[in-house]
Amino acid sequence: MNPTVYFVLAAVLASSAYGLDAVLDIDGDIIFTGSYYVLPVIRGQGGGVTLEGRGGKPCPFDIVQESSEVEEGIPVKFSGWRPRIGLVPESEDLNIQTVVRATICIQSTYWRVGEFDYKRKQYFVVAGNGPDREGTGEDSLSFFKIEKAGYDAYKFVFCPRNWDSDCPKCSDVGIFVDELGVRRLALSDKPFLVVFKKANVTDVSSKTM
Repeated sequence: MNPTVYFVLAAVLASSAYGLDAVLDIDGDIIFTGSYYVLPVIRGQGGGVTLEGRGGKPCPFDIVQESSEVEEGIPVKFSGWRPRIGLVPESEDLNIQTVVRATICIQSTYWRVGEFDYKRKQYFVVAGNGPDREGTGEDSLSFFKIEKAGYDAYKFVFCPRNWDSDCPKCSDVGIFVDELGVRRLALSDKPFLVVFKKANVTDVSSKTM
């Protein structure tokens, strides 16, 4: 048997044993390791997901949506889910990291939920520290779930493992347009519906911020 076919079959059987569904890309293929663009299902309201400095400054980075729908943004990769299976599962805590070769901010590019922004009354998704192995303490804010949202769309959901009563217990990740017109990812009751497109190796290796 072809090694690739064997690996896919083993992963699918493992996911079935755990009662999990696999996240699929826009071609209907199972997402394993690798890098993927996060693209909007609804066209005409921005493009893919990327990094951008906060408040018009170069650093630190927020996770934002490209303003132009023709821009695919920067790919991400997924890691850190507990069931030991090769594919990316739906509705399981996992980590998301924007894949860049280097950044001028010299900071981690894992997604996490930042501190409450009192001026805008929002929790924003920012780039910051990645998780520890147990997912405890502050690093638990870097775990998200990917959930099905209709026939061909997904959404990101944030359910902190160590719940602080000031933070929503579970919330979708949506889009908040700030005063500079930046489309920032933020906790919301209106989810940002997305699909995933596999990135080429050359796309990933050339990205710097």
